[in-house]
Amino acid sequence: MKIDISLYQRIVILTGAGVSAASGLRTYRGPNGLWNDDDVQAYGHVDRLQDDPQKIWRVFGPLREQILHAEPNTAHLFLAKLDANLQPSQEFLLITQNVDGLHQQAGSRRVVELHGTIGRTRCANPDCILPPYPDPDPHLETVPYCSVCGSVLRPDIVLFGESLPVDASWQSKRALRDCDLFIAIGTSGTVSPAAQYVRSAEYAGARTVFVNLEAMTPPNPAFQELYLGAAEDVLPVLFDPNQKLRLLKMIDVSRNITVCNESKKI
Repeated sequence: MKIDISLYQRIVILTGAGVSAASGLRTYRGPNGLWNDDDVQAYGHVDRLQDDPQKIWRVFGPLREQILHAEPNTAHLFLAKLDANLQPSQEFLLITQNVDGLHQQAGSRRVVELHGTIGRTRCANPDCILPPYPDPDPHLETVPYCSVCGSVLRPDIVLFGESLPVDASWQSKRALRDCDLFIAIGTSGTVSPAAQYVRSAEYAGARTVFVNLEAMTPPNPAFQELYLGAAEDVLPVLFDPNQKLRLLKMIDVSRNITVCNESKKI
């Protein structure tokens, strides 16, 4: 079930934290997942901007420090190369749930950040004219304030209790409504937005592919193909016509879903 990218005209790729695991960054769920930390869910909520903004910085400041030292891995570089080698007639959008900016560092040009970028800081006042700006300071000890309006400054990410950015959500939905290839990589595939996005792609008639270290529980029937393994291992083989994916097993043949194990050359 190789992917010949030349056969598709409107390609949408959704990435999650599993893509950045090989760069040394924690995933969101699963063992040692970031969302398992009590402090993240309790102090990473938008309400803390009003009652205790320092807690937000103490939760996300250390993550900013980690990301500043992270480098793109093989998966990031492969997706950037895939984008660069497309024909002018082909449309491509990389939607990422990650806040690390590693896709852009790798060279990807058409990226939508659903959850923002932790390496940027912005004003908490939505009416302020201060634009988001790159900021390496984790602000662990002192809350920063806006030089324009005096409001609290915050990481430029979507906090718990906030909606996705309108522009990012609109671009994503617009690309999904007529895509012919949808690939979710390094994301659980069972929660928002992946679950809704793959359904939109399926409705549009797209080929839908899931690449992740672990299978979905429960399975999402909107995915037609599932490839299990680390993104940095699976992606180069999945698109390489000179290598074969060793079939692990077939499941739910009535829905024509294929599950393959980690890519291996045979």
